[in-house]
Amino acid sequence: MATVHLRIGDLVWGKLGRYPPWPGKIVSPPKDLKKPRGKKCHFVKFFGTEDHAWIKVEQLKPYHAHKEEMIKINKGKRFQQAVDAVEDFLKKAKGKEQNSDGKGDSKGKKTPNKPLKILEEEDEDLSALKDPSEKPVKDDPHFHHFLLSQSEKPASSMEPISKRLKIIEEDTGSTSIQAADSTAINGNITPTDKRIGFLGLGLMGSGIVSNLLKMGHVVTVWNRTAEKCDLFIQEGARLGRTPAEVASMCDITFSCVSDPKAARDLVMGPSGVLQGIRPGKCYIEMSTVDPETITELSQVITSRGGRFLEAPVAGSQQLSNDGMLVILAAGDRTVYEDCSSCFQAMGKTSFFLGEAGNAARMMLILNMVQGSFMATIAEGLTLAQATGQSQQTFLDILCQGQMASTFVDQKCQNILQGNFKPDYYLKHIQKDLRLAISMGDTANHPTPMAAAANEVYKRAKALDQSDNDISAVYRAYIH
Repeated sequence: MATVHLRIGDLVWGKLGRYPPWPGKIVSPPKDLKKPRGKKCHFVKFFGTEDHAWIKVEQLKPYHAHKEEMIKINKGKRFQQAVDAVEDFLKKAKGKEQNSDGKGDSKGKKTPNKPLKILEEEDEDLSALKDPSEKPVKDDPHFHHFLLSQSEKPASSMEPISKRLKIIEEDTGSTSIQAADSTAINGNITPTDKRIGFLGLGLMGSGIVSNLLKMGHVVTVWNRTAEKCDLFIQEGARLGRTPAEVASMCDITFSCVSDPKAARDLVMGPSGVLQGIRPGKCYIEMSTVDPETITELSQVITSRGGRFLEAPVAGSQQLSNDGMLVILAAGDRTVYEDCSSCFQAMGKTSFFLGEAGNAARMMLILNMVQGSFMATIAEGLTLAQATGQSQQTFLDILCQGQMASTFVDQKCQNILQGNFKPDYYLKHIQKDLRLAISMGDTANHPTPMAAAANEVYKRAKALDQSDNDISAVYRAYIH
């Protein structure tokens, strides 16, 4: 948000961390409450709650100037209640102005002061602080957006922060996208009553299914290696004997497999999904594949009266386990909406990108960047070693600069420890690079960085690193 000039008494939209803007009013802080050091901020009281927080000036917008914009992109019930509270405040303020002009009694009853809930902004991902053993405080309408300061309450009273689903809606008649709040973030996830099927229990699929079950969804699973289903059966899942049976039994069937061939075989092969598709049945392809494969799958599913959505996921095994994936969806918008509770269970953020094929394109671009970046980091580590520099010092310096990230730190530490346990298979990132380069060829767009990285990953595969983590690309530089 752009920096604005505001003062006490102004109505604003305040944004805390990655959570959506909320209506509030700039007020004077308590005398004994010090302003955070090094931050230009205002003390804001949020409507619809007694919560207060110091908010950086760049995270504030004037209320009236941005009202229509915010109402358009935020649809939650509690959000609407907060906006209604602002409008009530404005009506009362207008009434007081009329009274002060001699049109009524200017005296009013003073509202007794209520205890303040002082909230702190956290730069980290707030959802990571959530204690899975705790239940969200339903009576606090703002617990999704803020972290209660431990300086005001004992540690035992810290309210858990629930992860949210951020839906990106495509503007009508426009190719641009804008953020929109999910109505379901304002409370616990209410699982859909539709029957869910899931095909493919690999690194990503396993975490997704586990979170679907934890959030109360009715899930039927199938995997090529049937033994992988056992754990989920113990957790309450049902077993499907074939992809066709799962698709036939379920209202919505997800698939998450390794590559385009596996995705096609699952749908069009013997006992494949296509045999179980009936009018109204939904099929969601979550595998990272090329847009041509998505187009083909969409056509065959809809030819049987089915409804199709692609929804590849950005993340790792750990993020899948944590239910913090980023979901890129495209295709049938009604299927996307029907899957709302499912996407909430498996991801922190969801984007809807329009027609089928767009999500595949975006996913390949993202993985192309990630794969190329990982290869460059590995190259830097090995060059440091070759020139007599400390690899750990290189990492320490890197993590203090603008390129600092959890990804860099974790991958590099794993490399230095010789730990290449797969969080995302090296063979899969090489596949994604290959598909991205092909997509560039189709668009007549150069991808020289990706092409160079692809060669390094191919060498790593030749060194038998396919089933290791993508960070094992490091070994291509030391052999």
